[in-house]
Amino acid sequence: MAAAAAAAAAVASSASLCFLGNGNRPNFGFCGNRFKRTRRFTVRSDLDSLDSNVSDMRNNAPKGLFPPEPEHYRGPKLKVAIIGAGLAGMSTAVELLDQGHEVDIYDSKSFVGGKVGSFVDKQGNHIEMGLHVFFGCYNNLFRLMKKVGAEKNLLVKDHTHTFVNKGGDIGELDFRFPIGAPIHGMRAFLTTNQLGTYDKARNAVALALSPVVRALVDPDGAMQNIRDLDNISFSEWFMSKGGTRKSIQRMWDPVAYALGFIDCDNISARCMLTIFSLFATKTEASLLRMLKGSPDVYLSGPIRKYITDRGGRFHLRWGCREVLYDRSADGGVYVTGLAMSKATEKKTVKADAYVAACDVPGIKRLLPQDWRESQFFDNIYKLVGVPVVTVQLRYNGWVTELKDLERSRQLRQASGLDNLLYTPDADFSCFADLALTSPADYYIEGQGSLLQCVLTPGDPYMPLLNDEIIKRVTKQVLMLFPSSQGLEVTWSSVVKIGQSLYREGPGKDPFRPDQKTPIKNFFLAGSYTKQDYIDSMEGATLSGRQASAFICSAGEELVALRNSLLKENELTLV
Repeated sequence: MAAAAAAAAAVASSASLCFLGNGNRPNFGFCGNRFKRTRRFTVRSDLDSLDSNVSDMRNNAPKGLFPPEPEHYRGPKLKVAIIGAGLAGMSTAVELLDQGHEVDIYDSKSFVGGKVGSFVDKQGNHIEMGLHVFFGCYNNLFRLMKKVGAEKNLLVKDHTHTFVNKGGDIGELDFRFPIGAPIHGMRAFLTTNQLGTYDKARNAVALALSPVVRALVDPDGAMQNIRDLDNISFSEWFMSKGGTRKSIQRMWDPVAYALGFIDCDNISARCMLTIFSLFATKTEASLLRMLKGSPDVYLSGPIRKYITDRGGRFHLRWGCREVLYDRSADGGVYVTGLAMSKATEKKTVKADAYVAACDVPGIKRLLPQDWRESQFFDNIYKLVGVPVVTVQLRYNGWVTELKDLERSRQLRQASGLDNLLYTPDADFSCFADLALTSPADYYIEGQGSLLQCVLTPGDPYMPLLNDEIIKRVTKQVLMLFPSSQGLEVTWSSVVKIGQSLYREGPGKDPFRPDQKTPIKNFFLAGSYTKQDYIDSMEGATLSGRQASAFICSAGEELVALRNSLLKENELTLV
């Protein structure tokens, strides 16, 4: 699931955080009630460990999705500078530190995690950059979480995907069945009450004619077939195979919005079919988990500690003003340093290898314009990000409690739908009640639901004032949950990200760059870079593994470059 979300509305008080698409630092404005907080760990079962109910991606899966463990590095120790303390940058750092290298991470923000980061405001509220949901096939991310001691920081949800329709009508794609893949998936699609009989039958025909079937016996061949479908939209592919427009509107659009923040008419068939192939072949791939609490405490925090415990260094509020470079006698380009600044302070950072672990707008700002002469770098400018608005709404009752009106009004015990929720009938395609799904930091004694909603596409909402956004989202929440009439919003936050995930539209996959670049000591990481998964937390983690592997394989060459530059400097001084 893409790392993003939104939640909405406030009457009595509000809080806002706005990230601008031009890369300027965000402005913070908060006000709200101070609530008494109590940590409440409601571990549903012993399945919260990552030792079970996780897809085995080592067998019967495309090889590129979960690389084997790297061999122990025996080359010279390298000094590596990483720009970006998001998940991709930290994944790269962990891998490099485990191989014995020296790592420094720089980020212009005051907190780590990037789009999976969070922070606490002055009233003690945890503000997230988006809604974070973990599929059971996130093996690279789960591997990282195990490594840093965060393997028990996830809560398993019921193995069903829940759709909330107008008026509180609930539809489900229910994978709970004694027999696993592919039978459990076939049953889920054939019995879902989110679609009518005709649409389900046509849906089944379309999926039966997809590369998903080949994935059952030849996952690598199926993945190649899926890559070949990158140049058409999912809607175009689905309708050509007999699928219906209603199936797209009522089921697949909300899923597409949740995955890539764009609808089926605009998302590549490759993106959607990659997920479908995993659902079809891996029983646990469709099983969802969510963090016990905020990302800063339960995800990015443990990764940061692992890095610093092993000698890695974070340099926050340090932004890169310029990548410094030169040309060798043979015409090759190499990076000579990074011009960094923090407020009025300035310095030049030098290393053996440089990693730009940025998102799409970040890497465009960072790259020297001269480098666009290379097709490799110019391709990056053909990728664009998707605007996303995330809204958090705190209520004085339990919004998603549909069965018992009295229970929805009491504040002694949390009540409602404890899972990721999709909807085709609101501007937020997916949402969750964090007080239920992630209670450690979001359940507050004496308070009710904390809805977090993802407004996708975010374009219409970006120019609106926060109060107007909250007003619109609150109205749509009431439309989905009429039983919440009378509940009041006591606090809210709005997070605007001008460019979040890259827009995975048809024909864009060829423009994604490898982690190894034509510049011998300059590397890339980020979920937009070339890897077999989609732009997501899992994709970011995988990109970090791949970046580290490229750096280690170039160890001797990087040291040779370092030594040659030292000799040149000595000759210049003489």
